[in-house]
Amino acid sequence: MTSWLDFLLVGLAAVAGGAVNALAGGGTLITFPMLTAVGIPAVAANVTNTVALCPGYLGATFAQWNDLKDQQQRLWLLVPASVIGGLMGGILLLNTGEKAFRALVPFLILLASGLLAVQDPLRAWLVRRSSRSGSGSMSQTSVVLPVGLAAVYGGYFGAGLSVIVLAVLGLVLDDSLTRLNALKQAVAFSVNIAAAIFFLFSGQVVWLAALVMAVGALIGGVLGGRLAGKIKPSALRRIVVIIGVIVSIIYLVR
Repeated sequence: MTSWLDFLLVGLAAVAGGAVNALAGGGTLITFPMLTAVGIPAVAANVTNTVALCPGYLGATFAQWNDLKDQQQRLWLLVPASVIGGLMGGILLLNTGEKAFRALVPFLILLASGLLAVQDPLRAWLVRRSSRSGSGSMSQTSVVLPVGLAAVYGGYFGAGLSVIVLAVLGLVLDDSLTRLNALKQAVAFSVNIAAAIFFLFSGQVVWLAALVMAVGALIGGVLGGRLAGKIKPSALRRIVVIIGVIVSIIYLVR
């Protein structure tokens, strides 16, 4: 990033990403490509994006704190698994060469776009499942390994992590969508904060970009909250998925 225009573009992308995250999810599919578009190497862009978006994950977790207070046993199981997985993903990222990671980027974005595309059907399935009593949930400890594996992915790239975690929780735990969603937020925050703290000492964070993004994402989150109810999340999600597919094709061509 060498000019005020670069910072402006990154800031606007962060505002858009923050609003999209508040309304439908998938903001990383906007912010990460913009960081690479202004000349930041792919690994550094991913690291910077992770650090910059931490406040958003924190806010989302506190917003659903009332639904987490009586899930302490699950938190004791899943938060350590999430932290360890996030750290492992961060270590894996920093040990992936720039060229190799850039080659993986289009496929990671396609994966994230696909996960975002199935989010509505997944939620509908979870609602149907939770409405059936006695659907036979497995042991709560059985959710630790799949959440840990999802956390590795989250520490490595992160886009679409919430969808993966919600799917895993819904398959293993028999509970309401509201409580599972709150647990998902705690897991996503734990993964993100663990990876971000690790990245602080990597020398890969572009701090000016991270600060601009953090402010932009906060503004976008507020705007998204005010627009809730006026914009259909499903329609916005489809737009973000289309953007993600187009961006992945651009990366492949380049």
